[in-house]
Amino acid sequence: MSVHAFVFPGQGSQSVGMGQALNEAFASSRAVFQEVDEALGDHLSRLMFTGDADELTRTENAQPALFAVSLAAVRALESEGGFKLADKAALVAGHSLGEYSALAAAGTLGIAEGARLLRLRGQAMQRAVPAGEGGMAALLGVDASQARAICDEAAQGETLEIANDNGGGQIVVSGVMSAIDRAIVVAKEHGIKRAVKLPVSAPFHSSLMAPAAREMEEALATATLNPPSIPVIANVTAAKVTDPAVIRELLVKQVTGTVRWRESVQTMVAMGVTNMHELGAGKVLCGLARRIAPELATSNAGTPAEIEALLKTL
Repeated sequence: MSVHAFVFPGQGSQSVGMGQALNEAFASSRAVFQEVDEALGDHLSRLMFTGDADELTRTENAQPALFAVSLAAVRALESEGGFKLADKAALVAGHSLGEYSALAAAGTLGIAEGARLLRLRGQAMQRAVPAGEGGMAALLGVDASQARAICDEAAQGETLEIANDNGGGQIVVSGVMSAIDRAIVVAKEHGIKRAVKLPVSAPFHSSLMAPAAREMEEALATATLNPPSIPVIANVTAAKVTDPAVIRELLVKQVTGTVRWRESVQTMVAMGVTNMHELGAGKVLCGLARRIAPELATSNAGTPAEIEALLKTL
């Protein structure tokens, strides 16, 4: 018997044109994009469909935009299939901002509230560290203990931490830019396969994001969070969570904490998941899942054709 989990992508999966075909094909998707535009008071959908790539990549735009595409895919799946996601899903999870998409898919967050929180989250993360002072780098062909050793050696008293344990030997570190530069050198000295600086504007998921975490704590304190209709795997614990009060706390911790994606996928497998479906833009999480748990059947759905194909398997 197949057991399905739905997962939602994070920053880096955005591209101009994403969501446009969903918007044209499904009234339910169109309603999501309209709701997000109205909630933010701007034409984010226009930027997503036909806008400037650099403008879309700005954190304050990319975060609510990726959320919108994921929820447009969820609504298309539900409306075309005549079911609620909770009827088909054992678990949901999302990578970084994708956790908000997972929570909205599970009914914990409303779409308008999720979009507003992610716009604020993007702005707060950008404000936390002046541009150019912090960054991130991907280390490929390492495990967590090797990555920690590289961080310890390269930090030299500055902040340098594991931001994402993505699995398949891919770990992202985050911190002060000078420490990031040293980490790339140290990684190569350790014979690491590849170490590359990422094109991001801030040191996400590090303790340098503490000012952003405080802003999100204030915003989440007044947000309406309902119990999820489907258990959610939280980024910072890699364990399922169903209590709205705990979800609130973990979303604050997530701003500065490590995204434990490798362990999150392993948790899903341990809980009996056989099929993982990535809803929204890109195929990043499917690629990671194939390296973490090759036994998982994976699919992605971000276009009308992919939605139709997925409906046949559910």
